[in-house]
This record gives sequence, structure tokens and C-alpha cells, in this order.
Amino acid sequence: MSEPYRSTPVFDASSLPAALQRKHRTKPGVWGVIRILEGTVDLTFADGTPDKRLTPDNPGLILPDQAHWVTPQGDFRMRIDFYDAPPVLPNGD
Repeated sequence: MSEPYRSTPVFDASSLPAALQRKHRTKPGVWGVIRILEGTVDLTFADGTPDKRLTPDNPGLILPDQAHWVTPQGDFRMRIDFYDAPPVLPNGD
């Protein structure tokens, strides 16, 4: 399994950047994995890919150059890991 080359700090309701809650993209050649440590966050894709409910057991995979945003559902803690190759997730994404 590949290791992330960078990870964000852990975000919660008071520290989640507004930019992550509006449409933004990963860079070309970069995969992101949104890891929920506590709570629930909804992941929405701008391309019509079905929305995904993220939980500690269900991380969210972001493809290179994929427009998306997150919407917290109550209290949560999350971080984002960045990879330069497709990561392998435990849920098979």
C-alpha cells in the first residue's frame, strides 16, 4: 500500500477551511483520501458522480483534477492524505 506524501492537519467544525466547503479540485496527478476520524461528512462531486457519506469506516477517494466539496454533518474530525499514485482503500475504492 502506498504512503501519502502529505497530510493536512486534523480539521473539525471550528478549523475546517471554507475553501474545502465550496467547489475545488485536486491537482493533476494527485489523489486525495478524506479520512474521517469522528463523525460524518458528505462528499459531493461536481461531475455528477453520486454523493458519498464519509464515516470512519468509509473514507472518500478524490481522483486527480476532480472537482468536489465537503459538507459536515454535525461534529466531526477529518484529515486529507495526498498521494502521487492511486491509493488502495480498505473499502475497495
